[in-house]
Amino acid sequence: MKVILAKRAGFCFGVKRATQMAFEAAAMDKRTFTLGPIIHSPQVVNKLEEMGVKVLKSLESMDSGTIIIRSHGVASDEINEAIQKNLEIVDATCPFVKKAQEHVQSLSEAGYGVVVVGDADHPEVQGIVSYGGDKVFVVGSGDEVKALPKMSKIGIVAQTTQSFENLKNVVCECLLRGGEIRVFNTICDATAVRQEEAKELACQVDCMLVVGGFNSANTRRLAEVCAELQPRTHHIETAAEINAAWFEGVERVGVTAGASTPKWIIDEVMNRIEDINKSN
Repeated sequence: MKVILAKRAGFCFGVKRATQMAFEAAAMDKRTFTLGPIIHSPQVVNKLEEMGVKVLKSLESMDSGTIIIRSHGVASDEINEAIQKNLEIVDATCPFVKKAQEHVQSLSEAGYGVVVVGDADHPEVQGIVSYGGDKVFVVGSGDEVKALPKMSKIGIVAQTTQSFENLKNVVCECLLRGGEIRVFNTICDATAVRQEEAKELACQVDCMLVVGGFNSANTRRLAEVCAELQPRTHHIETAAEINAAWFEGVERVGVTAGASTPKWIIDEVMNRIEDINKSN
């Protein structure tokens, strides 16, 4: 059985930067917390907790120390609260997410109704929306645009893990509803590249494993695009979840991983598959 690992599996630039900043802050031996999970990897969060860095849901109970802003970013009022409390801030917000926040703020200030393409329940999107005014709308697809009010000026940004196709569909619908349209493609290049690479790999193998947190939007999307092309696709968080029966009659296995998946998790998965391969 041949096992093929996608070239760009694992940490993207923003996640790598955020985790590095978090572990460096943890090593300073100060009273340190993260505002929400630093990334969508329970294993990384657990490692930080072992170093004394706890996850806070809010800043209500914090009056001193260091607060690390997660890679997905946080709401603007939470940043302001941290500043007012004179907390030491380590801003690990992904630069792509930060750019989306800035676009929403500038569009709102310029009088545009803002459409954010993404998952309304995702913390990244909730943070991005907070930088706008009263006329900010979140849509998950082009069809949802039809329910929006008519606006003379529409500005559009996207959650960084959205597909370009979905952004394009939303833009097309907005063109039917507004006179002036401004579009900022805030999709992360790494997300698009990973998805295309995963599609190619899924077409070449008999079984596909997608490794990453179940709470990770980009990992779930990888699993979805792979499953559309290869029905024998399995989304797992760790090597312990692998079932040897998945590989019965399989000659080629593909492995990819979400942008929040650390290398050591990927290595454990590859080793587990190799052990199963040797035992057959």
